[in-house]
Amino acid sequence: MTQHGTQTGTQGRSRRALISVSDKTGVVEFARQLEARGWEILSTGGTYQSIVQAGIAARQVSDVTGFPEMLDGRVKTLHPAVHGGILAVREPGHLGQLEAHGIGTIDLVCVNLYPFRETVARGAPDADVIENIDIGGPAMIRSAAKNHAGVLVLVDPADYSVALQDEVSEAERRRLAAKAYRHTSEYDAAITAYLTGASDDLPTALPGTLTLNLTRAAQVRYGENPHQPGAIYRLGDATGPVIDAQVVAGKPMSFNNYADADAAWALCQELAVQEAALPEHAAVCVAVKHANPCGVAVAADVRAAWERARDADTLSVFGGVVAVSQPVTLEAAQATRGTFLEVLIAPEVTPEAAAWFAEKKPDLRVLVAAPAQGVSVLDVRPLTGGFAVQERDARPWDDLCPEVVTKREPTEQEWLDLRFAWATVKHARSNAVVLAKDGVTVGLGAGAVSRIWAAERAVANAGEKAQGSVLASEAFFPFDDVVRLAASVGVTAILQPGGAKRDPEVIAACNELGISMVFSGSRHFKH
Repeated sequence: MTQHGTQTGTQGRSRRALISVSDKTGVVEFARQLEARGWEILSTGGTYQSIVQAGIAARQVSDVTGFPEMLDGRVKTLHPAVHGGILAVREPGHLGQLEAHGIGTIDLVCVNLYPFRETVARGAPDADVIENIDIGGPAMIRSAAKNHAGVLVLVDPADYSVALQDEVSEAERRRLAAKAYRHTSEYDAAITAYLTGASDDLPTALPGTLTLNLTRAAQVRYGENPHQPGAIYRLGDATGPVIDAQVVAGKPMSFNNYADADAAWALCQELAVQEAALPEHAAVCVAVKHANPCGVAVAADVRAAWERARDADTLSVFGGVVAVSQPVTLEAAQATRGTFLEVLIAPEVTPEAAAWFAEKKPDLRVLVAAPAQGVSVLDVRPLTGGFAVQERDARPWDDLCPEVVTKREPTEQEWLDLRFAWATVKHARSNAVVLAKDGVTVGLGAGAVSRIWAAERAVANAGEKAQGSVLASEAFFPFDDVVRLAASVGVTAILQPGGAKRDPEVIAACNELGISMVFSGSRHFKH
């Protein structure tokens, strides 16, 4: 254990802290607490001004180095009087060298870096971005982290309280050092991505060199199967509605729960935006099984939406994950009685509903999530020896230019159902076909190795409910077989991307059978 609560340490040396931060959250109070514990404070620039204006004694780093800040502040702390004081091992040889050169030790480094990423995010000119590449800050952080046995390194205001303890363990010092190196590595990765992207033909999100900064956000018992270790990680600073959701009832989330809940919430939110213009369809319910939608519905309220989605496929919804777009009341909660679910995710759950779930369904994970904001644009999928990376498929309906290619136009209700079915099939694994009617899915076929098989599965799932439904496909029809199958069960309108060689044959089959067909012009493979 190392003492940090007194003014002097080994051989009577005075304890010194160097504080220089861009994020000034809590720094004045932290400096005040250090001063009260007898620490000498060194500082620079705006941090120094903030500290002394608060009546706290501090020295400028330039007083220690004997050199003023130079080159418009580019050179402030790059000096042996600073890095020698940080890097010296606390043993007679190194301490003797410091004494011979009149250099004192620095026992605490509190630094966070210029706001490079924030400068890029606000679209600043390149010159401003380059000027926000910190040099002295990373050098001090890395020096302190290397010498963490003798120096505390702080890059996060949440850790300031550690330095105010009487003793700091070796394990805690090592944790802070690892956090410091992660801080600088993520910073360097952002700079690399910016500089590489600026010279690439690819979008900035996909530069020639891509560093994935992953921070563990949650621990789970195991991965997809019990013999696979697993954990949940956050990509960079991105938020995640499910990763950041509040669990208000039930057991801890599993690896598969996270994957399914994320899929359910994504479709639920897309439909919620789409249906917002339809007052009679105020609520959306999405049931997912193994990352595929199995029952989706819109209705006037959450209870009705749940009941319609459940009844769309009562077999598959058993053991599934459900997302709803509106608050869950006690009445809506009680409507889930009799159906085993793994996860329920909603924007709000009333206290009465949460209490009912806790008592009646203690194994059900009940999550409260916010709409997705600041989500990473990257979709990262593992390959052996690497990753396949793309931008997320976030194209909304309003970005399309749907074209009616048949003699018969869709009716108003068919248009509503086609849009609903299109959003659903976009979130299903390819090959995928969805049948929908009156704002509810009546048949889904997903993950098939041929389009006709996906259609056959959707038709079989729908049964008699296929009569009068619409059909959506996430990719084009290579033949007219799906059209003829759809007509045989009473499908009246079809939405597909178009663009196949045999489009004229497919359109002719629709005209022959009296079916309306719309080309969306946008494929949505999901593998």
